[in-house]
Amino acid sequence: MTDALAYFSAKLSHETDPSDVYAAQKAGEALVLVDVRGVEAWAQGHVVGALHMPYAQIAARAATEIPAGARVVVYCWSPGCNAGAKGALEFARLGYDVREMIGGYEYWVREGQPTEDAAGPLPRTFDAQVMVVRTMTTA
Repeated sequence: MTDALAYFSAKLSHETDPSDVYAAQKAGEALVLVDVRGVEAWAQGHVVGALHMPYAQIAARAATEIPAGARVVVYCWSPGCNAGAKGALEFARLGYDVREMIGGYEYWVREGQPTEDAAGPLPRTFDAQVMVVRTMTTA
C-alpha cells in the first residue's frame, strides 16, 4: 500500500489533465501553459492562451520568457506523444514547478476546450467518447 500511495502521489504532483487546466484558467489561476510541439503543429491549432516553445528551445528561451517560480504546464499532441515529457524534463532541469498535461492537445480538443490558430478561434466540439455530452432540451 505504501508503494501505491507514493506512486500516485508523485504522479499527481507531476501531471494534470485538460479539464483541470481549463478550470484553472477560468478561475484565473496563475499558470503558464506551454505548447512544446513544432511550428507546423502550433500553426494547425493550439490552446487559447498557450505560449509556443518547442521542447528543444526551452533551455535557451525559458529564463527570458517565463518568470522564475512560475507554475508551468506543458502539452504536446496526444497520449502517444512524449514531447510533453521531454518539455517537462527541460523545465524541471531549469528549476520550474512543472506539470505535464496528460492527453495533450488531442484531449483538449476532444473535451471541447477553446483552441485557435493564426486566423482566430477554431470550432469547439465535444466528444462523447471522452466526456459526458448533454443535449440541450427546451420545454
